[in-house]
Formats: sequence, structure tokens, C-alpha cells
Amino acid sequence: MAVVALTSASGSPGATTTALGLALLWPRPILLVEADPTGGSGLLAGYFHGTREYEAGLIELALTASNLSDALADVARPIEGTTVSFVAGTRSHTQASALPDLWAPLAETLGELETSGQDVIVDAGRLGLHGSPDPLLDAADLALLVSRTTLPNLSALRSWAEAFQRPALDWHQSALLLIGEGQPYSARDVTDAVNLPVLASLPDDPESAAVFSCGAQPPKRFETGPLARALQAAIASIHSTITLRRNELLAGARS
Repeated sequence: MAVVALTSASGSPGATTTALGLALLWPRPILLVEADPTGGSGLLAGYFHGTREYEAGLIELALTASNLSDALADVARPIEGTTVSFVAGTRSHTQASALPDLWAPLAETLGELETSGQDVIVDAGRLGLHGSPDPLLDAADLALLVSRTTLPNLSALRSWAEAFQRPALDWHQSALLLIGEGQPYSARDVTDAVNLPVLASLPDDPESAAVFSCGAQPPKRFETGPLARALQAAIASIHSTITLRRNELLAGARS
């Protein structure tokens, strides 16, 4: 499929949880990149709840002087029992200063993985932070701004929405992914407020989300519950959106 990046305009709307949930339900092999520059791995501390040690990750990529494709394969770690592998984030926010020169070549390398049958999800953290992976967002086939629908979240979205939009003829696209639509504002309300389309909505389901965010035991009927169904629908929307865009631009280039 391609590279999909998730980011947020405000603190803790659920982007990291959503990125992992999408990856674990993804229909093809996928690489999840923890590119949040604030430090600490949400996967190692959350999903693996501290039982898995940091072995290698972004900082090793930033320090490599060899072929980045080979280095990426060396630092990626599998999530056993799945088709997901991941690149852990930095150990500390102090390492963010080593990352800016990594983002552009990493974006190019991630884009090449599609030819080998592997897709990519990037957890880009919050917009505007020191060391933010802007080139990864710019190069992603689809960049998703994750947000809840409260008034404070909408206020943060408004301040970033214009910068997040893509030119009409760009290969790349941007959209919103909402958490807890209707609490209190609807998808239409949000789109009207920030002039960005809503690609998908996920329910505000803390018990099910805890499976991804902190490795909690799945509740009953988790695999067929509202969050799992919404994640599957989001994956289908991501796929169709990217495919449609590519077909439109290819048709335009031939005409």
C-alpha cells in the first residue's frame, strides 16, 4: 500500500494507540516506526509493559554511516505472532537533537519498502515539537491528524490545519482521524471548523484501547468489538483513499 503517518495537534489524543492498533490489524506485513521525538518507547513501556528491553532503534539509525536500508533491517524488531515489526523511538528527549538529519533519508528509505511488499505506519508524535519528523509527514502517502472532538482539541486543530493541508495536485494527502466522534462534535462539525476531511472515526473505548496502550488483557469479544471493527474500517478507508488518489493522478498524467 504505502506509508501512512499519524500525528496530533494536542497532547495524548490516542495517536500512538491508534498507530499500533492499525498495525496489528493490517492485512500485509508492516513496519511501525516510533518517530515521536519526545523520548521513550510507547511500545516497550506500554504494549510490552516494560518486559522487553530496548535493543536498537532510531538513535542507531541516526548514527549509522552505512546503507540506511540495511541499517533499518538491523534495528527493526518483530512483534511475535504478528506480521508487524517496529523501530523503537529514542530513549530520551535529549536524543532528539541527533534526529533532524535522519528524517529525509529515512523518508526515502521507507517509501521504497512498498516494492518488497511491506507497508509503513509512522507515529510522528505531536506537531511542532523540537526534532519533529516533518520530512516523514511530508513524504507520507497519507498523513492523518488524530484528534478528539472536544473544544480544546478543535482549537489546537485550527492552529495547525492550514499547514497540514496538501496542494491539490500533490501525490500525498492529509485527513483527520477522530477519536470519540460526537463527544461532543460530529465529523461534519470538525470538517467545517478546520477544512480537513475526516477519513475515519474510532470509538472512545478505554478498556479496548488499553490492550494497545498498556498491554492489558483483551476484554470479552475484543476481536469483534467496536474498536476492532472501527480499526478495520479505518484500514479499508486508508487503502481506498490512497488507491483512488494514485489512480486519479495517473489518469491525469496520461491524458
